[in-house]
Amino acid sequence: MGISRTSRHKRSATGAQRAHYRKKRKFELGRQPANTKLGAKRVHTVRVRGGNLKYRALRLESGNFAWGSEHTTKKTRIISVVYNASNNELVRTNTLVKSAIIQIDATPFRQWYESHYAQPVTKKGKTQAAPADAAAEPKKLSNHAQRSLDEKKKEAKIDPLLESQFAAGRLYAAISSRPGQSGRADGYVLEGKELEFYLRKLRTGKQKHAHA
Repeated sequence: MGISRTSRHKRSATGAQRAHYRKKRKFELGRQPANTKLGAKRVHTVRVRGGNLKYRALRLESGNFAWGSEHTTKKTRIISVVYNASNNELVRTNTLVKSAIIQIDATPFRQWYESHYAQPVTKKGKTQAAPADAAAEPKKLSNHAQRSLDEKKKEAKIDPLLESQFAAGRLYAAISSRPGQSGRADGYVLEGKELEFYLRKLRTGKQKHAHA
């Protein structure tokens, strides 16, 4: 039997079985889930209704992620899946789906921040050794460029939660594209209330497993 997206096989709201008055139709078909995994990029094309194409990502290793508060987007490596509201099995198997919470490599964002604001993104962790090179040969800036940089530095505030993630070299992000439909795993870096919410979820999940 093929996968069908119709609800004719479902009971009605009162519990009555619905009459079978027709066979399955081509426009009601469904397909097997992509179950996109972490790994070297592998994308299949699927011919769909109207002669259009869907891009079924079977494996992906990177994506474009937006850092909303800084208005910048960088392509970066996906490290692992850490939380999925719908199913813990998708976390264990590192399956990439829309709205999955993942960890991404912080390096492209750190490099952008340090070149944009000319100061380290965090005082602790991996970036401590970097200022030594900068001190060796200070870059001469024009007065206009210096004023512009000074203005930027006034606004260079970073969330303490993000700062600790930069120190570890990994950021939490959410996937907002649909890897099984578009063949991409793009999303955004978690910040503010949303980041606090998911950090709480991750903590409570770890505590449950510790007691079990």
